[in-house]
Amino acid sequence: MRKNQLAIGVAGVLFSMLALSPAVHAEGKAAKAKAVKPGTFCTIQDAKACQDAVTPAQILSRFKAGNMRFVSGKPRHQNYLKEMKATADGQFPLASVVSCIDSRAPAEIVFDQGIGDLFNARVAGNIVNEDILGSLEFAHKVVGAKLLVVMGHTSCGAIKGACDDAQLGNLTGLIGKIKPAASLVSADIKDRTSKNYAFVEMVAESNVHLTVETIREKSPILREMEQKGEIMIVGAMYDVKTGKVKFYDVPGASKAASGTKS
Repeated sequence: MRKNQLAIGVAGVLFSMLALSPAVHAEGKAAKAKAVKPGTFCTIQDAKACQDAVTPAQILSRFKAGNMRFVSGKPRHQNYLKEMKATADGQFPLASVVSCIDSRAPAEIVFDQGIGDLFNARVAGNIVNEDILGSLEFAHKVVGAKLLVVMGHTSCGAIKGACDDAQLGNLTGLIGKIKPAASLVSADIKDRTSKNYAFVEMVAESNVHLTVETIREKSPILREMEQKGEIMIVGAMYDVKTGKVKFYDVPGASKAASGTKS
């Protein structure tokens, strides 16, 4: 008798679970899964299927289109409360962005993205260390993001500090990680201080390329993923005066795919 009651109880629990599942109709028939076509982007409720379907190059196209909307002053309406609720139980971002701590360069805004769309690692001078590399490995190998952007910006205070060999507490050590980028700029330039705007911007660009190469060198996991075409690693520069993001052609990046809808 007790075994029968237990069996009935288990059956009741299973029936309740099926009844509550969105994959089953009221009539008991399985719902047809939504198909996500490569090259298109779906709603945040379909984020996992979308993440699986698109390519790194298509995500890059999405970011470029988002930046164009930002620059034109016609960004999409972001329903943050809806996005917050939709991502409460899980996240499936498309990309990660390593950017500067500068308040004028918020990645989600300049790429016109919302909650749950990207991982954001911010540090003065957009450099990487073991902690950030570990975070990026989590973002891409564990969670499935496919595009990795290293984004510098114009008029960067950390870059200027490296040019002037600034000394200030813990900032001194951070600036020391940027100095190698300055040494890569042509020695023909005589004024190598922050007063030389052109030199500062060349160091900023050099620093982006150096960070990209550091990621490949010091993270075998990310390097292998890029070599397999699972992710794309690119450099970029955000102009604080125009809002435009310039992407650099980085050796070893995946081949571009066909156009995409944003």
